[in-house]
Amino acid sequence: MSSAISNVRPAPDQVLVDIADYVLKTDIDSTLAYQTARNCLIDTLGCGLEALEYPACTKLLGPVVPGTIVPHGARVPGTQFQLDPVQAAFNIGAMIRWLDFNDTWLAAEWGHPSDNLGGILAVADWLSRNAVAAGKKPLTLRDVLTAMIQAHEIQGVIALENSFNRVGLDHVVLVKVATTAVVARMLGLTRDEIINAVSLAWVDGQSLRTYRHAPNTGSRKSWAAGDATSRGVRLALIAKTGEMGYPSVLTAKTWGFYDVSFRGQPFKFQRPYGSYVMENVLFKISFPAEFHAQTAVEAAMQLHRTLRNLGKTAEDIAAIRIRTHEACMRIIDKKGPLANPADRDHCIQYMVAVPLIFGRLTAADYEDEVAADPRIDALRDRITCVEDPQYTRDYHDTDKRSIANALTVTLSDGTVLPEVAVEYPIGHRRRRADGIPLLEAKFRTNLARRFPAKQQKTILDVSLDQNLLESMPVHEYVDLYVI
Repeated sequence: MSSAISNVRPAPDQVLVDIADYVLKTDIDSTLAYQTARNCLIDTLGCGLEALEYPACTKLLGPVVPGTIVPHGARVPGTQFQLDPVQAAFNIGAMIRWLDFNDTWLAAEWGHPSDNLGGILAVADWLSRNAVAAGKKPLTLRDVLTAMIQAHEIQGVIALENSFNRVGLDHVVLVKVATTAVVARMLGLTRDEIINAVSLAWVDGQSLRTYRHAPNTGSRKSWAAGDATSRGVRLALIAKTGEMGYPSVLTAKTWGFYDVSFRGQPFKFQRPYGSYVMENVLFKISFPAEFHAQTAVEAAMQLHRTLRNLGKTAEDIAAIRIRTHEACMRIIDKKGPLANPADRDHCIQYMVAVPLIFGRLTAADYEDEVAADPRIDALRDRITCVEDPQYTRDYHDTDKRSIANALTVTLSDGTVLPEVAVEYPIGHRRRRADGIPLLEAKFRTNLARRFPAKQQKTILDVSLDQNLLESMPVHEYVDLYVI
């Protein structure tokens, strides 16, 4: 019996080639992209510092084998750990993602492109320390910002037209692919080696979304991106040894990614790789809430003030109607018991109820102590979500990219308060002028959680100056964050 499949090694899939050529050959000349990347860097590091206040996060950090010493290893900001680049990438990645408070990208697939900073910063720091030890020039923060722009672009452009969640895969697959590509370039791999590395990322086992959805929502969603970015570093290092790749990893009949994991459909692309994603990325500034709920929380905060002015409280509410978009309905419209903080920050009813009751929504509000307040679940039961088709269209519109929610409150006496609608969260590009001062204030708050005043000032002096930051050696900047 003859085989129906040729054993001739095919040319690499075009998707692999395009990624490799982008990281190797594309010059990023967008001032806006670099300015946004700097803001993204400080916000992401700040999120990681806040996460260090939570034992559920810190118990996962450090070396795999306690006491391991790595000369010239990568440092983990806010800690005393100095680790190999793979484990450092996991540590940094888990920290920055833990509280669901870093940047966001919403399209056919959603995700948090700054998750790639775990691998980028770990490798850049490790390379810089080893370069200095060998009498060579270290990398600068300009190199880190460039890698961030590229990782954002790879993850975000693929996400524009391709929904991994609809086939049950988690968006961190794109973190792994993007980290692999940019880290491979940082490590000095050739074009063919980068193609091999990216193929290894696609052929790898991919995370299911089980841990993001009822009835299994759990804390893995807080370290899944750390796992993905560290895996990207590992695969790039494997490819650096000359390990072979798998050129038709996506398109191979029966055994390729498209047939096995994507219902036989090839990826679609809306635009070539450039710097679009970093320029348009969404910042989480006001609330540590799943991004599809950001505008709903802002509306709830406005309604809390309205109730207070009327002499009313959340206990006077008979019903709440949330007019929203399809992605919100699919991801965070959730009834029934909520088992843990990860469950609660993926429930729009919870994220609306808390600010209506307390006039706030902080990371601590997802913990058991606050969640035990019976008023929260009682109010959740009175909240209903309905899809507005126009909001769904605007969500996908490349010129708008809105994340709209509108809340209508009916009081127990029959009074219906005017609907409060918010189309764009404060971290959206359309509200960037309002958002950046608040982002910098958030960074200051997070620095104060971990460092004395003098160290805070040193970090701020560098971090808020674009030219000074870009020219600084990576290892020297990371050392500013060592306790």
